[in-house]
Amino acid sequence: MAGDSPLWVGLTIYALVTLAPTLIFWAALKVPAAVAARRRRTAPPPPARPPIEELVSDLRRLRRGLRDGVPRTRVRRVALQSAYDDVLLDVCRAVGVDATRLAATPEHGSERAFARLVAEADVESAGIELDPPGEERTAA
Repeated sequence: MAGDSPLWVGLTIYALVTLAPTLIFWAALKVPAAVAARRRRTAPPPPARPPIEELVSDLRRLRRGLRDGVPRTRVRRVALQSAYDDVLLDVCRAVGVDATRLAATPEHGSERAFARLVAEADVESAGIELDPPGEERTAA
């Protein structure tokens, strides 16, 4: 049987048998990565930041949480204040208000509280009501 076929046919079969597993494993590793890269290139970029309406809603919700007078642990109070400051900075950026003082001050202390008040006043002067009428207000 070996003598009936030419030499090149035998060499071709030998090369296919020895190289096929290597080529199959290489393709199994490279093809999914190439497909994922192509999908990333064709997918639209995610939005840069949430819409202003969502930011203002979050800011008002966090503000109510800070001022509702419910006793909280120190950790929860600091976390709530930090979240409020982060959202306030995002609102300032979205509206075009300069909040470098708030971003540059340390997390705790009277300087941060003053910078927060200035940023809140600037946001309200830009046309965003932090305490809109109709919402329940409680004295802090």
